[in-house]
Amino acid sequence: MRWTATGMLVAMAVLFFSTHALSEGGHPAWGYVNAFAEAAMVGGLADWFAVTALFRHPLGLPIPHTAIIPENKDRIADTMAQFLRENFLTPAVVARRMSGMNVARAVGDFLIASPEEGGDDTRSRITGGAAEMLAEVLESLDPDRLGNQMRSGLASQLQKLDVSPLAGRMLESAMADRQHRPLIDGIVRWTGLTLEDNEEMVKDIIHKRANSVLRWTGLDERISASVLDGLYKLLAEVLVDPYHPLRFKIEEGLEKLAQDLQHDPETRERVEEMKRDLIENPAVAEWWMGVWERIRQSLIRRAREADSGLGIEMRNGLADLGKALASDARLQMQINRFARRTAVGVATRYGTEIVTLVSETVKRWDATTITGRIESAVGRDLQFIRINGTLVGGLVGMTLHFIVSFM
Repeated sequence: MRWTATGMLVAMAVLFFSTHALSEGGHPAWGYVNAFAEAAMVGGLADWFAVTALFRHPLGLPIPHTAIIPENKDRIADTMAQFLRENFLTPAVVARRMSGMNVARAVGDFLIASPEEGGDDTRSRITGGAAEMLAEVLESLDPDRLGNQMRSGLASQLQKLDVSPLAGRMLESAMADRQHRPLIDGIVRWTGLTLEDNEEMVKDIIHKRANSVLRWTGLDERISASVLDGLYKLLAEVLVDPYHPLRFKIEEGLEKLAQDLQHDPETRERVEEMKRDLIENPAVAEWWMGVWERIRQSLIRRAREADSGLGIEMRNGLADLGKALASDARLQMQINRFARRTAVGVATRYGTEIVTLVSETVKRWDATTITGRIESAVGRDLQFIRINGTLVGGLVGMTLHFIVSFM
């Protein structure tokens, strides 16, 4: 466009000089042509000077009030920043603009985009970046401090939880559904194994409790063996007989325990005290730190392994989130309200910093940079000014020649 405008100016100059002699003694039409070329040349030169003066000194001459943009770039930067602050980053403008945007629906449509629209690839990039960021965060944070914070949070929630009624209702429900029988079987088996592992201790207790006559005759050993055999037989009978009387006694005890856990203040207080002691026990804290470290290492490993399944789970989660955002009007309203309030808050709190960033960035540009960027942005229109100036000037010159010729 610059070459076009300059070519028109040169053409008008050639036309002016070539028709100057013809206009004085030749056909009257040559006078109009010469007047057109003369005024077009003047108009083109004037607009060339005006356009050039915006960005640089014409012909390198330090003419006053030229190179306007480079000489005033700092003032332009401040004015631009103030314009943005007053007209774009005010809470009212941001809120009005955000009120017409359905951010939640847009995010939902983005997340549920079909494979042909690049949805799977987009979700893969999002989940890949999120997984790597999760791994970096877990590695960068102090594991002991983070583990203690999570333990404190869990302990705080457990302190608020009334465990006793919950345990009582669970036990009562399990017994109503006859799901407590495997528990009784497990207790019986555990009792038998414990007794088997501690036979010598049982024999030693009977030996010490027996009198000297029994020990001298060796009857204490026969008594201890009989006691152990009887206990084993009793446990075996309880295990194989679902209607054994001892089972009913155990069930009665469990039923009473379920009622006491829900309604007896003393039992509930004892359970709460046990819960507090368990939470404050250093051994539990040490156990939790070991569990947390295994969880942390597992999360880091799964986040960095492409075939761990974490990425698939995250992609499925994003797709489900997208469907909810795209279809749930109530959820959209809540998220849009949150987005609007967040944007207004950012504009209110950080609007000055944002426009300061714009101002300081422009100020850091040198004269060549700012001139090149602005001229590139509006360059075609600037050259059209020169072209229009050439044509309009020529028409004005021809009109004036017509008026003068009849005076």
